[in-house]
This record gives sequence, C-alpha cells and structure tokens, in this order.
Amino acid sequence: MGVPEEGRAEDPPEQAFHSAALMFGLLASPLRLRIVWTLAQNESDVTRLALRVGARPQAVSQHLARLKLAGAVRARSEGQRQIYAVTDPRVKAALGTMMAMTVADENTEPESADLA
Repeated sequence: MGVPEEGRAEDPPEQAFHSAALMFGLLASPLRLRIVWTLAQNESDVTRLALRVGARPQAVSQHLARLKLAGAVRARSEGQRQIYAVTDPRVKAALGTMMAMTVADENTEPESADLA
C-alpha cells in the first residue's frame, strides 16, 4: 500500500476489501438482494417472505441459509417457525445507500443530444 497523502485517510486493510467483496458477491443475486431489502424493512417467516418477493419458499429458504451463514440475516424461533430479519444497522445502511443510488440512476433521464 502506498504512503497516504496529507489529509487523506489511510487505505483500509487488505482483509476489509476481501470481506466487502464477499458481501457484495452475496448480494449480487437480484432475488437475494430483494430478500435482504424486504427483511431490512420487516421481519418475516419463509412463507410470507416468498409471497412478498415472488419466489418459491424452497428457493427463498436456500437463499436465507446463505445469508444467515454470512451473517447478513438472523433468525429466531417463534413456535415452529423461523422468523428472519436484518438486524445489523451497517447492512441496512449499505443496502439503503446502494438502492438509493440505483433508484436515482433509474429515474434520471439521459440528457438529449443536440442533433442540430
């Protein structure tokens, strides 16, 4: 790593880049991203979550297993059901920023080219 310029923050440690890349990779699936987004808004069980995101419960369950293993979501028992939620405020903040940027890009109309 280079020597930081005056007034510039030091680069994060190499492991931080690897961890961030893993999290971005985990969220690279549109369905998984939708699941995390939905769970960041409200906790849910698999059946309700599947209806909300428009996927089969089996597929949602598989994605939840990966997300739980990576620490992006947490589960708690409620009777015989597992209730999933995003509890880490950092995941919520990163997801909110990512989606706000994407929505802003989608809503921005390209400037018309001057054809004259």
